[in-house]
Amino acid sequence: MRRRKFVFMMGSSILIAPFAVDAEPAHVPRIGYLVTGSLNSAETLAALDAFRQGLREHGYLEGQNIAFAYRAADGNIARFPVLAMELVRNNVDVIVAYNTPATRAAQQATNTIPIISLAMGDPIGDRLVASLARPGGNVTGLTLLGPELLGKRLELLREALPRVSRVAALWHPGAFGERTTREMWDTVDAGARTLTMQLQRVGVRAAEELEGAFSMMIRERADALLVFPSPMLFVERRRIVGLAAKHRLPSMFTAREFAELGGLLAYGASLPDLIRRGATYVDKVLKGAKPGDLPVEQPTKFELVVNLKTAKALGVTMPQALLLRADQVFE
Repeated sequence: MRRRKFVFMMGSSILIAPFAVDAEPAHVPRIGYLVTGSLNSAETLAALDAFRQGLREHGYLEGQNIAFAYRAADGNIARFPVLAMELVRNNVDVIVAYNTPATRAAQQATNTIPIISLAMGDPIGDRLVASLARPGGNVTGLTLLGPELLGKRLELLREALPRVSRVAALWHPGAFGERTTREMWDTVDAGARTLTMQLQRVGVRAAEELEGAFSMMIRERADALLVFPSPMLFVERRRIVGLAAKHRLPSMFTAREFAELGGLLAYGASLPDLIRRGATYVDKVLKGAKPGDLPVEQPTKFELVVNLKTAKALGVTMPQALLLRADQVFE
């Protein structure tokens, strides 16, 4: 009897063991997703859709083989350090940071969790990476080439408005590092001298300062507006476009999203494309690649967008040559 009982128990253990192994849940990677705006805003949802599309192209589906931990600054980038620390404490496998301030906060919060930045302005100047080819550390991703594009935007503004002489430059002090900011201003100042334009520097540190900033532009008789790259200014683009229309200021913006809302001109890389391509970095990191070995990717295609409806409202006749080069014209 004792022998039969022993054989039965051995058989039971053989039958039970495989089920115990199969029942162990597989690890589902978690992405910490850190954004500037609110999670339910149309802009954030559009960006998230682009990122999810990129993940699907690599075989990832939220709720099945990938999970998200969302953190949003609701337009206040000062909240980024706290939000980044929350993601670190939640033990996410990778942090996806939407822009330079978010990336900087994540970098300060952890030197071990991989960080993928979707739209850096100047990753070397802001000390996010050692070099584009070999980032080193735990940060990599994509760059918007922010400083380099400002001179081109000024040239396009001159082409569209040959008689413009005084341009208000709306910028966000502290949005980028000291070196990056200096390079942006050096580029714009040099461009203004070449094009015989006068620049009026108008800095805003918060959305509440925008009304006063535009009043200052009008008092000092600005002919046109050039908007600098800035996460805060991008989030507030609807308000900025509305204020430019209210004060009848022809404006050059950093991305097509401004022109879609009624901005006169926009020139820059496609943000949805950058965000979608950011998923490639997440895929490589989750498969074992080190962020420091993945080169930072630069955009190769830039969009020139013109809003003809706004041009007509402002009484501006767009040069035909400029319209022919435009990637999209809103009418």
